[in-house]
Amino acid sequence: QVQLVESGGRLVQTGNSLTLSCAASGRTFSTYAMGWFRQPPGKEREYVAATSGSGLTTYYATSVKGRFTVSRDNAKNTLYLQMNSLKPEDTAVYYCAARRDFQRPTVQGEYPYWGQGTQVTVSS
Repeated sequence: QVQLVESGGRLVQTGNSLTLSCAASGRTFSTYAMGWFRQPPGKEREYVAATSGSGLTTYYATSVKGRFTVSRDNAKNTLYLQMNSLKPEDTAVYYCAARRDFQRPTVQGEYPYWGQGTQVTVSS
């Protein structure tokens, strides 16, 4: 089992950058594939990005591709989401999630472990 804690969310202006972190407990972090998801106000939670246990394979939602970068430091048990060129539509609560396999990384229902979320607000 793994416990996840996100941090780094705050209010930023359009066009700015922000990096979110997700700290994981335990000594087996590298065995988990990780994902970032977000829930905009009044909307359902949606997939943002995912990375394999090694970090060598990454996937992105079309809406963030080219602006966001997912990475991980397995020595520090930490997952990151670097967000550039932020837009008001990126406003959401951002969650990290963990799973053992990497079969369908965009399917949030297959992630058994979730953090509590961190709020990102992008002002226009």
